[in-house]
Amino acid sequence: MSRTDHNKIEREDDTHKESYNIGMNIQESAEMYLESIHVLSQEMENVRSIDICRKMGFSKPSVSRAMKNLKAEDYIDIDANGYITLKEKGLAIADKIYERHKVLTELFISIGVSAQTAEDDACRIEHVISDETFTKIRELMKKSHQR
Repeated sequence: MSRTDHNKIEREDDTHKESYNIGMNIQESAEMYLESIHVLSQEMENVRSIDICRKMGFSKPSVSRAMKNLKAEDYIDIDANGYITLKEKGLAIADKIYERHKVLTELFISIGVSAQTAEDDACRIEHVISDETFTKIRELMKKSHQR
């Protein structure tokens, strides 16, 4: 996945390349839901709304409303059993946010911030940091691992 401009993500694999405009009024809360679905899908076989409620600490009605909106915008799919999966453009956003979260958390811990504060700060910053700044932080962290 690579960033081409402020509002576009490109995903590329062996068979195709797709671009998604992500600056399209997606709010921080939607990014948080998509990231949570992504993380949960790595931890469990099937993700349901109740799992998202538990992870995020939100009420069932709030999560239900968010899932309805994300489905309407074609970010997720919900099957007949209530299992939630990310669609291509939802996964592109979730990947981007989750990568930012991991890199920022690692950076903060490396400079002496406690693990919990690093997680909390990364969670806030991952949604607002510019592509330029994040790219430079990621490059810096890669260089520090090569030493």
